[in-house]
Order: sequence, then C-alpha cells, then structure tokens
Amino acid sequence: MSTPSRFKKDKEIIAEYESQVKEIRAQLVEQQKCLEQQTEMRVQLLQDLQDFFRKKAEIETEYSRNLEKLAERFMAKTRSTKDHQQYKKDQNLLSPVNCWYLLLNQVRRESKDHATLSDIYLNNVIMRFMQISEDSTRMFKKSKEIAFQLHEDLMKVLNELYTVMKTYHMYHAESISAESKLKEAEKQEEKQIGRSGDPVFHIRLEERHQRRSSVKKIEKMKEKRQAKYSENKLKSIKARNEYLLTLEATNASVFKYYIHDLSDLIDCCDLGYHASLNRALRTYLSAEYNLETSRHEGLDIIENAVDNLEPRSDKQRFMEMYPAAFCPPMKFEFQSHMGDEVCQVSAQQPVQAELMLRYQQLQSRLATLKIENEEVKKTTEATLQTIQDMVTIEDYDVSECFQHSRSTESVKSTVSETYLSKPSIAKRRANQQETEQFYFMKLREYLEGSNLITKLQAKHDLLQRTLGEGHRAEYMTTRPPNVPPKPQKHRKSRPRSQYNTKLFNGDLETFVKDSGQVIPLIVESCIRFINLYGLQHQGIFRVSGSQVEVNDIKNSFER
Repeated sequence: MSTPSRFKKDKEIIAEYESQVKEIRAQLVEQQKCLEQQTEMRVQLLQDLQDFFRKKAEIETEYSRNLEKLAERFMAKTRSTKDHQQYKKDQNLLSPVNCWYLLLNQVRRESKDHATLSDIYLNNVIMRFMQISEDSTRMFKKSKEIAFQLHEDLMKVLNELYTVMKTYHMYHAESISAESKLKEAEKQEEKQIGRSGDPVFHIRLEERHQRRSSVKKIEKMKEKRQAKYSENKLKSIKARNEYLLTLEATNASVFKYYIHDLSDLIDCCDLGYHASLNRALRTYLSAEYNLETSRHEGLDIIENAVDNLEPRSDKQRFMEMYPAAFCPPMKFEFQSHMGDEVCQVSAQQPVQAELMLRYQQLQSRLATLKIENEEVKKTTEATLQTIQDMVTIEDYDVSECFQHSRSTESVKSTVSETYLSKPSIAKRRANQQETEQFYFMKLREYLEGSNLITKLQAKHDLLQRTLGEGHRAEYMTTRPPNVPPKPQKHRKSRPRSQYNTKLFNGDLETFVKDSGQVIPLIVESCIRFINLYGLQHQGIFRVSGSQVEVNDIKNSFER
C-alpha cells in the first residue's frame, strides 16, 4: 500500500518542479521577444526620423529656390534703375532704398542658409540615423547570442538540479525500504526468541536443534539487513547533501541572472544608442540654432528632450513596461521526501571529512577564479570606456557651414561634405566595430566566470555555515559596468538675462519680479529630477553633496 502513495508524492514533486521550470523558460522566451520588439521599435523610429528629415530637406530646398527666385526677380528689376547705377557708382543711397537692397540681400542670404540646412539634413543627419539603425541591429544580434548562451547555462543548472533531486529521491526510497526490511527481521527474531522460551520438557531434542538453527539464520539475516540499511542510509544522506548544495547553487544562479545578467544584456542592446542619437539630434539643433536664433524658445523644448536621452531611466522604464518578463522568480524550495524533515546539509560523521575537503577545494578554486575574473572585469571596463570615448565625440557642430561672405559662388561650393565620405569617420567606425567585438568577447568571458563563481560561492557559503568555520566569505561576484556615465554636454551659450537679482542669498519676491519667472527654474529642475530618480536613489536631496559641485550648480542657475 505504501508504493502507490510514494509514487504519487514523487509525481507531485516532479510536477511542481516542472511547472516552475516551465514558467522560467516562458520568461526567457518572453525576454527575447521584448528585446527584439524594442529593437524593431528603435529601427522603425529611426526610419521615421529619416523620412521626416528627408521630407524636411525637400521643403527647405524648395523654400530656398523660391527665395532665390524672389530675390532675383526684384534684383533684375532694379538693375536698370538710376538708384542701382548710383549704388554701383558710390554706394550712396537714400535710406528707404538702402533698406530695400539690404532686404533683398537678406532674402538671398536666407536662401543660401536654407539650402545649407537641406544639405546638412541629407548628407549628415540622415546618414547618422542610418548608422544608428545599423548599430542597433548589430548590437541586438550580439546581445542575443550572449542571451542564448546564458539561457542554455541556466537550463543546464535547472536540469542538474532535477537529476540530483531524482537521485536523492531514489536513495531515500531505498533507505526507507531497507529500514522496513530490517524492522521485519527484528520482529522475526523477537518471535523466534519467544518460541525458544517455551518449556523444553515438551520439545524433543531434534526440534530443539532446528530452533537453534532457525535463530542463527534469523540473526545472520538481520546482520545483512542492518549492513544494507546502513549503506543505504549513508547514500541517502550524501544524496540529500548534494541536493541541498545544488539547490543553493541553482537559486543563486537564477537570482544572479534576473538581477544582474538581465540588466547587463539590456545595457548591451543600448550600447552607444543613446549617445549616437544624442549626437544626431544635436547636429540638427546646431543647424537650426545657426539658422534662426529667434527660434530658441521652441528649440529649447527639443534640446531639453535631447538632454534627457539617458540609458538608465530608459532601461528602468523598459523593465517596468514588462514586469512579468523581468521579475525574478520565486526561489526553489527544498522538497522533502516521504517525511524526511532534514532540510540542511548534514555535517555529521561519516560525511564530515568529505564536506571539509570539499569546502577547502571550493575555497581554493574560488580564490583563483576571483582573481582571474577580476582581471577580465578590468579589461572589460577599460574596453567599455574606450567605446564610450568613441561614441561620445562631439562632432555635431556645423556652425562653420553658415559662414557668409560677399561671394556669389554656387551654394554647392559651401555646403558640408557628405558625412560618410570623410576618411577619418570611416577609420573611426572600423576601430569602433573592432573594439566592440573585443568588448563582447570579454563580456562573455566575464559573465561565464561570474556565473561559475556564483554557483561555487553559494555552495562554499552553505558548507561554511554548516561546518561553522568563521564568518561568511565576502561575496565577490561583481557586476560589469552597468551603464556608461552620461557624456558631459556643453550647452550653447545663451544671451544673459537683463536682471541682476541673485537667486541664491537673495530675495525671492524681488527675483520673481525681476526675472519674470513665476516658478524659479531651479524649483522646476528639482521636481523633474525627483520624478526621474526619486524612487531609485536613497537620501535624494538629503545626503550632502560635494561643496565644489554644489557651487558649480548654483553658478549655472545664476547664469
């Protein structure tokens, strides 16, 4: 009757394990879909930006031609007039006529500026968006390869846990069976001893001899079953210990993947995207600011949006959009078997010496792995910094394209060169791709090493707690750089305000009246910063910062 019950219990345990693994597997698939969807959305966004700027360039070109026709129409009309002859002679005109000529010159200048703007859109901005689209697709493919490797490693860990759990169940079942047989032998021995105690005067000599022989057989059977039980019990203890160690290592690996590795994979997909998009949009801003300074108010809104291109907040939002995919799963719990209430690693004899040796081996191997992985980490960080230096170069200023002179040369002679035609750009991109390849190789090596350290560290710590040997070793699984530091931006200088009242150490009412700001800019900035980062940082606006940085920020707001 015990066999069906045991089989049913094993079946429930296996079903629960498979259900949890199935959920994790579904999450891994969903994560890949989310990352792929994000890349597709980026490519589509970049395509829309290209179409937008291509159409805008056509409009600017048409506008430039219309302005040129307008200016030429009236310039041809005035060339035969006396005023024009007088202008060619001594350039001395009445003020209304002089204004008229200046107005026509201004129209021609605007025509040239809009032609320059159209050329920048076609040969600079659009080409940048094309490059970003290619880079985003390439980054996703490389990140996808690493993700598949991590998924395979994670499933290997889960399969290993399943195998160890089945082994533990098998040995524990054998131990229970051996114990049952031993108890049966003991009962037979007691029964035989009870018969031996009957009055001997009724038993013949031959029967007496048979009883003694039977008692000896039962004693010999009991000894065999006792030895079998001890052997199976020892196997059961070892199997349970291995199961608990593997369980701890599996939970540590799963936790590391969801808390650290996922974040690193998203960073890989984002590598260079925000910085490159920042450069492309800043090229557009530079052209627009040089074209028409009176449009600063409207362009400030766009620049503010460009300033807010930040991978950390994007990543946070992205993960919050798909909580079901990126939420870490529940830890695997120890599944007791057939009333086995021991849920800790047993360090008693005869397994204590084996556990001690294993603990020492883990400690030695961890020390070596941590040193090696730390070196790989340093190389990864240095390579990442090199990539960041490449993608944050400030090459978006096109102010030299808007230099005007009295020359009547064709517009095409003064426009910017095609962005991709510059040799230095092609060489820099080749170096960037080569560095990216090295970075992904080192990142893969680092993640594999840190995964191994995580598993070994979990087993090491559990053994250390079990054996009671001092404090737990410091957890050395370090993360690779999460997000590159935001490149420092140099805002273009704006006309200084006409008010002199100080914002800091001054009167607030006087400042509001003098500046015309109903809500001071610093208050809006602080509120915006709290909305963006208030939930991710502890002690925001409470923990004191560097006084030098505080003074710099104050001076920036005063300006």
